Amino acid sequence: MLWSLIKILIFVAIVALLALGAGYLMESQGGVQITLAGTEYTLGPLQSVMAAAVLVILVWLGLKLLSLLVATLHFLNGDETALSRYFDRNREKKGFEALSDGLLALASGEAKQAMSKAAKAEKYLQKPELTNLLTAQAAEMAGDTNKATETYKKLIQNDSTRFVGVRGIMKQKLSEGDTATARKLAEKAFQLKPRHEETQDVLLKLQAQARDWSGARNTLNAKLKSGSLPRDVVTRREAVLALSEAQDIIAEGTSIEGQEQAIEANRLSPDLVPAAAMAARSYIAADKPRKAIRVLKKAWDAQPHPDLAAAFAEIKPTETAAERVKRFGTLTNIRPQHPETRLVRAELNIVAEDFPEARRALGDLAETAADARALTLMAAIERGEGAPDSVVQGWLTKALNAPRGPQWVCENCNHIHGVWSPVCESCESFDTLAWKVPQTPEISSATGAHLLPLIAKGPEPVDIVPDAEILDADSDATDVEDAPDTEIAGMPQDKPAT
Repeated sequence: MLWSLIKILIFVAIVALLALGAGYLMESQGGVQITLAGTEYTLGPLQSVMAAAVLVILVWLGLKLLSLLVATLHFLNGDETALSRYFDRNREKKGFEALSDGLLALASGEAKQAMSKAAKAEKYLQKPELTNLLTAQAAEMAGDTNKATETYKKLIQNDSTRFVGVRGIMKQKLSEGDTATARKLAEKAFQLKPRHEETQDVLLKLQAQARDWSGARNTLNAKLKSGSLPRDVVTRREAVLALSEAQDIIAEGTSIEGQEQAIEANRLSPDLVPAAAMAARSYIAADKPRKAIRVLKKAWDAQPHPDLAAAFAEIKPTETAAERVKRFGTLTNIRPQHPETRLVRAELNIVAEDFPEARRALGDLAETAADARALTLMAAIERGEGAPDSVVQGWLTKALNAPRGPQWVCENCNHIHGVWSPVCESCESFDTLAWKVPQTPEISSATGAHLLPLIAKGPEPVDIVPDAEILDADSDATDVEDAPDTEIAGMPQDKPAT
């Protein structure tokens, strides 16, 4: 309100000053005399002011006409002028409209219309760095790979779009299955943009598939520097790479270098079961059992695993069954309630013919976590304690339909592996294997459930061997003592056959 009042007062003051000035000019004497072509013109004070204002306007109009004439001459000469800029703005407007329509068509899945709009936008804009990308993506959507490849090659020729072109051809090669060429393109894209996360992931996966462990380490370090992976994950994957390199070196016969790589892998990630087992065997080969025990105990504390128990048994391969039960106490006392610990204790006591202790070690695993291994051990315990054949064979029949328990499962595609591998053999993902129970139920024998009543009622015992881990339930109790214990935590036979 106050500001409106101030503006009104200022306006009234300006009008008053103008009226005062006009009155002063009208009352004043004299004027301006102008002689033009022999004719003398006398202008009064007010007329002189008006004439001066008209003269200023005429001069301004003359300058504008002059500038228009100069601009017209420049336009005719081909130089950039206001007229050319006007037409350029119209072309840019039409070009950007076509580009916008092309992007909308691409998002809508209309590939042919997107390519048409891209061509129209290129005609008006003359900016291939914008329109070529739209053309390439539209061509990919339409299935015209040749057109897409040709357009991506055009993008490579421009410094500002080279990365986009390389990445586009790389993805095409991946879709075609040409991983060798795709890896070279991924390396080129990585050189152009080392911090690009998608390129890092693709390159790391391709290097792992090609078993290029040194190159994968460089890519992994780049991921750490760019912050796309936390340090603990990078450390674990470095251990996986070191373990993979150790496996390749040992396969080639250079065991010393392989042992060093295995020990390095275990140092980087002590809870990595294959690395711990390989490092322990390296120490055993070097006659350093204490270091092997320390490695295995640390890994067992993180993740009890049959491979660790097998490596622990290799420290003293000639000991008796009773000695082995006692020595394994240093390992099994770490996680006494873990299912793997209880299974190993049960296996050891079965070999030592201490069946009551084996039953106590197994506990309720045959009911609460009934897998093939636990049920087979239960059958061996029943046989060792003199149970009827129908009871023993009933446990074995249950084992036929029971799941196998924890296995190496890919967390990306749930594919089950027999042995650990750095790359999934199904989806080829890197470092995705975990020791766990598969999410999907395993296929079991359809006849196993029907065999149970036949076995329980049949007059003659029937021999059933469910898998490599199942003990021979039809042998006598003394045969359990004399049987090879390769299934028992991977341990060699400790007693001669009688």
